[in-house]
Amino acid sequence: MRADRLVSLVLLLRRHGRLTADALARELEVSTRTVLRDIEALSAAGVPVYAERGRYGGFALLPGFRTELTGLNHDETLALLAAGPGRGEQAFGLGRALASALRKVVDALPEGHRATADDAARRFLVEPETDLLSRRTVTEEVPGATMTAVRRAVLAGHRLRIHYAAVDQEPRWRTVAPIGLVTVRDRAYLLATRAGEDRTYRLSRVLAAEELPEPARRPDRVDLDRIWRERSARFLSDGDHLTALVRVAPARREELLDAALAVRAEGFDAEEPDADGWPRLEATFQDSRHAEWALWQLGTDAEALTPRSLRAALRDGAAALAARYEDPS
Repeated sequence: MRADRLVSLVLLLRRHGRLTADALARELEVSTRTVLRDIEALSAAGVPVYAERGRYGGFALLPGFRTELTGLNHDETLALLAAGPGRGEQAFGLGRALASALRKVVDALPEGHRATADDAARRFLVEPETDLLSRRTVTEEVPGATMTAVRRAVLAGHRLRIHYAAVDQEPRWRTVAPIGLVTVRDRAYLLATRAGEDRTYRLSRVLAAEELPEPARRPDRVDLDRIWRERSARFLSDGDHLTALVRVAPARREELLDAALAVRAEGFDAEEPDADGWPRLEATFQDSRHAEWALWQLGTDAEALTPRSLRAALRDGAAALAARYEDPS
């Protein structure tokens, strides 16, 4: 909305002192012409913004002008500044809103604390794109229009139509009652009900979404943490899945997490390091063949401790491979 953009423009000038129209356009993700119109609107509303000509010119505010935003203490401000950079685009499509909120937070700080908090935030790194092996972490992409429709339906309590591509199935439309959104290891999920049954949809598999005007039948109050725990436990116990206790080298841990269907770790108190520092993970696989394939990829950097059938299958496979490559001499 234009009102939000005007506030963001003022906060940008407050923080940087002077910015060109091109720089403001890049920050606000609009055209330079739009920025110039916004500057005119601010001047007409009494905001003391003025233009400086020349090579180092740009737009600036008269000294002493500031906006007001209160209610956050120093630690809350620092938490927002530390968690915000690099995470906005994953926050259910609220990246631009997060960037705007962070500008307001910085502007609300007392003059003497602003630079200190900004420097402190730079000393925290949350969810970097690479691990210690310099392997890029894959983040699932959800189209902006799809994410917006899903988010609006969740917040408004409206029914939602999604074009969903389930595993090994042709995409088809479903109408659901959205309950909430959850992110786990950079993967986003929609918790919903369909025909009275609990459903969990991976947002990266939602090809299109449409918010419907009818209200959804759902509880007025919701405990997403409890619902997620219950659905996770149900998922792990359903079907012919194979669950194995695996010890894995720390440097290969993420590869196991990516290969398994699910891993009982943070929040389940199931991850314990061995004496040599290797964590033990309770990993769930589609079936025994899936488990064997996943562990073969890790070679000697992983060991299945249970079940015995999986250990036996891996041992027999290793023995057959060793026999195949035995020196004929």
